[in-house]
Amino acid sequence: MESSGTRQGYGGAARARRRALPRDPLALLSGEFDGVHDVWRSAAGTVCVAGPESARAVLGNREAAVVETSDFYRTRHGDFGPRAAQIRIGRAARALMLRHHFARRAELPGLVAELLAPSAVWPDAGNLLVLHHLRDVLLHRDAPPQLHVTVEQIVHRAVLAGARRRHSPASRLLFRRRALSVLHTEIRARQRELGDSREPRDLLDVVVSESEPGADPRELAEVYLSFLFAAVGSVGFTLGWSVYLLGTHPDSLAAEPSWTVRETLRLWPVAWLFARTPSRVLELGGTEVTPRDQLAVCTYLVHRHPGYWERPDEFVPERWAEGAPDAAYLPFGHGPHTCAGATVTMRLLEDLVQLITHDWQLSVTHDGAGPQVGPALAPPRFTAVLSARTGCPGGR
Repeated sequence: MESSGTRQGYGGAARARRRALPRDPLALLSGEFDGVHDVWRSAAGTVCVAGPESARAVLGNREAAVVETSDFYRTRHGDFGPRAAQIRIGRAARALMLRHHFARRAELPGLVAELLAPSAVWPDAGNLLVLHHLRDVLLHRDAPPQLHVTVEQIVHRAVLAGARRRHSPASRLLFRRRALSVLHTEIRARQRELGDSREPRDLLDVVVSESEPGADPRELAEVYLSFLFAAVGSVGFTLGWSVYLLGTHPDSLAAEPSWTVRETLRLWPVAWLFARTPSRVLELGGTEVTPRDQLAVCTYLVHRHPGYWERPDEFVPERWAEGAPDAAYLPFGHGPHTCAGATVTMRLLEDLVQLITHDWQLSVTHDGAGPQVGPALAPPRFTAVLSARTGCPGGR
């Protein structure tokens, strides 16, 4: 449930990555990686990391080799903190989302039938399905109507793949100011209510109640947006990749849902690039880096490293039947800032893949386009057709 990669236009991590690499960084890095040299200085000047050992060293920040930072809690004002608040928020959010998912799990078959059948255009369909399933945990039902409208607009204008390109820069700036103003107003109101002892009603309550007293509403708004972009964006895109891969590899439809989800995250990790800054001069994979350099850990290449994976560019869910090289698998990052929502993400995705493959016959049509590359790695646009299997809920 990594988020900063999908916070297009709202957070600092996405801007850092755009500065570090050119317009199509996936093509550049894939073209430069020779499968042998795990760390190299890219033509763009960035020091790129594709080796599992070096990637884990950087993300785990062994021996304080890089400036400590959190991808999820990075805001326009620096890293949100302190670390204790990050941990509290992560734990409370994970518990709330798991409770919500299990309480509403029985509604998923109906949502799939309503939103995905008989056909739907992806990846938007996956994002909107996740939004519907998690709507009440993202924002409780009694929250101000204007806030509900604003959150829905943020999804359509900033989370969906290619959304930003559909609006002019001036329009995006105006909307951003308006949306943040609404969020700031609600956060201040909830800060005034902190004396009320109650279970968190939604993720905005979690962010406000588990942060330090007097926390800046502007920072709290960005942390909340991290949750919104992570849940609806990252989880929705991974669901889209899962459906796309199953539809284009019909022989894999019988694979265990857990294998499918893990193999999807291996081939197309939504959080595919992590930016870090060295804290001192060091040698990494035979390359000298200094604090003036920008490090880019590319999990897309780590997950396809030919030294660790057989048939690395192929979709082979069965490889997970007997496990896989964990050292070369980092879909949720690594180290102290590993995504706190990994458990929720896997559970929701596995449940949805199970429903789609068990209850429906799936077919996919597409134009052969590649991924939609940005701070997040989104699937290409495609159409998925679902035909209900005899006796399954979708046939009602």
